[in-house]
Amino acid sequence: MKRKPVVAGIGELLWDLLPDGKQMGGAPANFAFHTKQSGCESLIISAVGNDTDGEELLQTLTNQGSETRLIQKNSFPTGTVTVSLSPQGQPQYTIHEGVAWDYIGLDDQTKAAINELDAVCFGSLAQRNPVSAAAIQQLLTLVKPGCLKVFDINLRQNYYSKEIIEISLQFADILKLNDEELPVLAGFFGLSGDIENQLYQLMIKFNLNFVVYTMGAKGSIVFDETKSSFTEAPKIDITDTVGAGDSFTAVFISGILLNIPFEQAHRQASRVAAYVCSQKGACPVLPFKVF
Repeated sequence: MKRKPVVAGIGELLWDLLPDGKQMGGAPANFAFHTKQSGCESLIISAVGNDTDGEELLQTLTNQGSETRLIQKNSFPTGTVTVSLSPQGQPQYTIHEGVAWDYIGLDDQTKAAINELDAVCFGSLAQRNPVSAAAIQQLLTLVKPGCLKVFDINLRQNYYSKEIIEISLQFADILKLNDEELPVLAGFFGLSGDIENQLYQLMIKFNLNFVVYTMGAKGSIVFDETKSSFTEAPKIDITDTVGAGDSFTAVFISGILLNIPFEQAHRQASRVAAYVCSQKGACPVLPFKVF
């Protein structure tokens, strides 16, 4: 039987503390869940605390079929985000600092697994602390030749800097960003012209294989150096948009690794992200085969 591609998400792992209870959060876990549903082997590289929240996170991941062997335990508390609602019903987030995922290390087990990886997905939030930033950047230097390095930028509040974004883009083969994030990069790097022009400037400046640009209900664009693909967002009733971007990235990357034509990978990424928006939570089981 043909070997499945092996992918990893590295970064934050946490509980979102919502007004009506808590739910698991963190882009790497969402990415890993959806790459597995798309036909890959998936790993999560993160850290939880030696506490009840950490045990519950590991159990929740195990229950949904996710692989937890590269999730470290350390002496810091398991990550939490307090989500409160404004009088207008808009969520407001407090991403607590000094938590376990701020202190990810590259232990022997993780270093041994790095050689297996065909793709690794990372973002900006988990690089807010120099300890995790160093681990992520070291991992990106240790992967085997040909391993796709995917920067799903995921800008959050003030937890990013031009320096971290620039270093990450220099490592990246693929950039995923949305329509709220492009203006930030345009300011950092002096991008000009229309949207496609700005994205193309990023591709050339940082020698990227693909740029993936999502615009919510307005659809998404994916392009490489020679061609581009636009897909409209399917019309759906939105339940919540949590994890939709992570699922989009996961499906697109899985498609590339499985040698699916990139336009088809793009269409399926859009389809899965729309389904995630129609369901509660970031990791619904899909009622259809992705590839």
